[in-house]
Amino acid sequence: MRLRPPNAPAAPDGVAPDGAAPAAEVNVVPVVPVVPATRRARWKATARAAAPRSAVAAAFGLMMAAAFPPYGVWPLSVVAVAGLALVLEGRTVRQGAWLGFAFAFPFFLWLLVWLRSVIWLAVVGLSAIEALYLVLMAALMVVARRLPWWPLWASCLWVAQELVRDRLPFGGFPWGRLAFANTGSPFTPLAALGGAPLVSFAVALSGTVLAAAALAAHRAWRGRAGRPWAPAAAVRGLLPAAGALVLSAAVLLAGLLVPIHTDAVGHVKVAIVQGNVQQPGMHFLGRPMKILDNHVQATLKLAADIKAGKVAKPDIVLWPENSSDLDPFTYPQAYAKISEAVQAVGVPVLVGALVDGPDKDHVQNEGIVWDPLTGPGDHYTKQHPVPFGEYVPFRKELTKVIPMLNEIPKDFYPGKSTGVLRIGPANLGDVICFEVAYDGIVRDTVNAGAQAIVVQTNNATYGRTGQPDQQLAMSKLRAVEHGRAVVTAATSGISAVVEPDGTIEKRSKEFTQQVISADIPLRDEKTVADRVGAAPEWALAMVGLLSCAAAVAIGRLERTRMAKGQSQQ
Repeated sequence: MRLRPPNAPAAPDGVAPDGAAPAAEVNVVPVVPVVPATRRARWKATARAAAPRSAVAAAFGLMMAAAFPPYGVWPLSVVAVAGLALVLEGRTVRQGAWLGFAFAFPFFLWLLVWLRSVIWLAVVGLSAIEALYLVLMAALMVVARRLPWWPLWASCLWVAQELVRDRLPFGGFPWGRLAFANTGSPFTPLAALGGAPLVSFAVALSGTVLAAAALAAHRAWRGRAGRPWAPAAAVRGLLPAAGALVLSAAVLLAGLLVPIHTDAVGHVKVAIVQGNVQQPGMHFLGRPMKILDNHVQATLKLAADIKAGKVAKPDIVLWPENSSDLDPFTYPQAYAKISEAVQAVGVPVLVGALVDGPDKDHVQNEGIVWDPLTGPGDHYTKQHPVPFGEYVPFRKELTKVIPMLNEIPKDFYPGKSTGVLRIGPANLGDVICFEVAYDGIVRDTVNAGAQAIVVQTNNATYGRTGQPDQQLAMSKLRAVEHGRAVVTAATSGISAVVEPDGTIEKRSKEFTQQVISADIPLRDEKTVADRVGAAPEWALAMVGLLSCAAAVAIGRLERTRMAKGQSQQ
């Protein structure tokens, strides 16, 4: 009980019985937090708050792009993955999504800069679309970090992101997979066990564990700040960081323990004819039959060199995609030119041509086996035409908005079977251009009996932009993944011969007319990756998604438990 001081004025009405002074009347103005009124405003506020980290994330995104050809500094892929994991530390889901975009957009912008040969809008638009997959991945990574062993779950989410991006929409676009930056690194042999997805997982795991090591070292340093130096305590504090660093290195080197089988059941002599094009860029075709003439003349010269004893006679000759710029079944002059070249060289030739059909609104991108005695025979039709490059989805609606799409007058009709062709003494698997980026197409071709892989391609539109180098890197990975020699035949380069262990035996220069002769091994044995198929990819992706579901469920249980504890108090 408080006493009123002597001589103090009497308390007015309303004073508490204990003599306490009455509370003064105060006009309380409630403090209302300023909340952005719209979702767009909230995203802007989030972006402003995350500006410093956004800049760092963008720098790591550019670092990731430099890991891919034509630069090919593969260690940067591990560092970039670690960098993204570090900038996500302590972020909310919304902030994580924004940082994912800050990382991914510059990455794809630089990686896909070769699309400028078509139009710069395609570079920006496709980069933004591809970045959205990493936005979702980064947001989920923030959720998965609530669990122990978060580097494992985050690495599975990398695989999940690539799985979806490789398939959706319109069949997907696999460019920028971690595996394609690691086609000549210690991670590469892992492709023989689980394909490209296992390589991507190992790169992501090494990177995220490296990030965990950096965070553990930072916590140990911060925990010792201001304390007297004690060697034993310092060592104990750094043990988690050292352990994580060792684990990251172990994942990096694990691929070196995977045996690469290169034993062959036979060999076949091939000659790759790179006839060249009239000009680089969008309008590489030039005048009609120019590209066909280039390949015919190069093959006739090869035939003359064989007759003169300058080069050994091959068993087969490989021409690239679009080596005949006219349908030989519609234009007799094209048919006659091809027959002249094939008869002169005296061995079967795999010819690339656009063939009309199966109806008036479609064409087919084909590899045709042309025999010197019987003419055209077996053929393979490209299964995966490129959306907006070889066909236009929703053509009627989109051409009204984007008139440029009318430059694709007919849609390419997709093939329905694998590209295993009997060419001379060998069963070769034909894969056309961008199809080499898709796991299932190449794997199905090998499982159907291909003893070696031929990639017929035409990259004249993207010459000297780095795109041919990126595609050749994919051929290197496929060679190891399937234990097969991969022969790339390109109209303007890069044509190459890749051994089953992923080494490039021979390669051409871009925009030159050149013939490459090589003796390639034929193999029947299948790798583990061929046998297990897409199972590892789906399993890793499901683990990543289930880890997020578990993190959300555990969070809800903890909140419920805390609410019950507070109510009981």
